[in-house]
Amino acid sequence: MILITGAAGYIGSHAAINFLNNGYEIAIFDNLENGHIETIEALKRLGKVEFVKGDLRNIEDIESVFNKYDIDAVIHFAAFALVGESVANPSKYYRNNVYGTLNLLDTMIKHNCKKIIFSSTCATYGEPQYTPIDEKHPQNPINPYGMSKLMVEKIMEDYDTAYGLKSIRLRYFNVAGCDEQIRVGEWHEPETHLIPNILKSTFGNEKTFKIFGNDYTTPDGTCIRDYVNVEDLAEAHRLAYLYLLKENKSDIFNLGTENGNSVKNIFDICEKVLERKIPVQIVERRPGDPAKLFADAAKAKRLLHWCPQRTIEQSIKTAYEYEKLRNN
Repeated sequence: MILITGAAGYIGSHAAINFLNNGYEIAIFDNLENGHIETIEALKRLGKVEFVKGDLRNIEDIESVFNKYDIDAVIHFAAFALVGESVANPSKYYRNNVYGTLNLLDTMIKHNCKKIIFSSTCATYGEPQYTPIDEKHPQNPINPYGMSKLMVEKIMEDYDTAYGLKSIRLRYFNVAGCDEQIRVGEWHEPETHLIPNILKSTFGNEKTFKIFGNDYTTPDGTCIRDYVNVEDLAEAHRLAYLYLLKENKSDIFNLGTENGNSVKNIFDICEKVLERKIPVQIVERRPGDPAKLFADAAKAKRLLHWCPQRTIEQSIKTAYEYEKLRNN
């Protein structure tokens, strides 16, 4: 059985669907602080899913899962992930993302479960020194969220050396879209991501969408980011698990499309998909936003045999269908 932490959330729920579609039995561990019971219920309709409500900060909670089920490997998503909140409340991020993961890893070692796929982030790189960013790029996080993920990466390296725990650390770039059958999707409160916020601005009262800065050194003056479809991302986790089974060695992979889309380009695609104009206002830059941020994902393509299949237009279309469902 595969244990997926945080599968009541956005990316974790899509990974759960992928594993279920490929015949795996899964157990889900989530405290539902940011995840949703409705997501768990949707997953239970798709296959054999065991759900345990618990918190990684309470080691007894995670211990109960390993006592009850025979866990072969862990896919670890459970984490807080708001950059601004991490700056305002770093204690929350270090206690949950780092201490909680330590509890998980210690329990895994105790129960001789020594394979984990870790949801990391390109935020561990900090300000890009060059693009596209490969796995050898220096890691200098500029906020506690990115630092908490980097700390976990380093802990996993030490746990491999000391205890033989093998990990695949997947560093995501921007994630977009949702399940093509609209069973689960992106549901954050508050929502901080670009695409769902553009889409949300079209429901209810007509809101003006803000673009932060149009004077960057990019072709249209707005920031460029690398948006990978969430279902493609979910597939990368299963491929990483198969790689870990085969090679039994720890490794790190960037996950992105290797193609950047500017904020204005994303905005234009949203208008095209929705077939409507969206009010927009150009405002001042936000501090710390680099002009360009996109991946070199050649290593994942070469070793995991992973290749993103879905376009940004497809991602925006499914994201919009999910927003419509939630707003009806």
